[in-house]
Amino acid sequence: MDYKKFLYEQKKRDKALKSKATKVIVKEIRFGPNTDDHDYEFKKKHAEKFLKDGAKLKAFVFFKGRSIIFKEKGHILLLKLAQDLEEFGKVEQMPKLEGKRMIMFIAPKKAK
Repeated sequence: MDYKKFLYEQKKRDKALKSKATKVIVKEIRFGPNTDDHDYEFKKKHAEKFLKDGAKLKAFVFFKGRSIIFKEKGHILLLKLAQDLEEFGKVEQMPKLEGKRMIMFIAPKKAK
């Protein structure tokens, strides 16, 4: 077999596999540590829509300046979001502080 033909066939197979692979979409929602109830509900509705559409959700609380002292508020906020979105998705990664952000990932539940 010709080596060029082998490479051509290899590229063709790789391209076919790549086209069949599912693309993972990650949507982000940003909160502050002192996010109000109305703002929370508004962002929760967007999160529900993202999960229903099949996208992963990256929810994070951004601490700027001295607001890092409200770490527990941010943790409680993300856990509340996870509890409210329980029927639409499951928590993939619990809230974890990385620098000035507390990040949590939620994956959508599979449709039956």
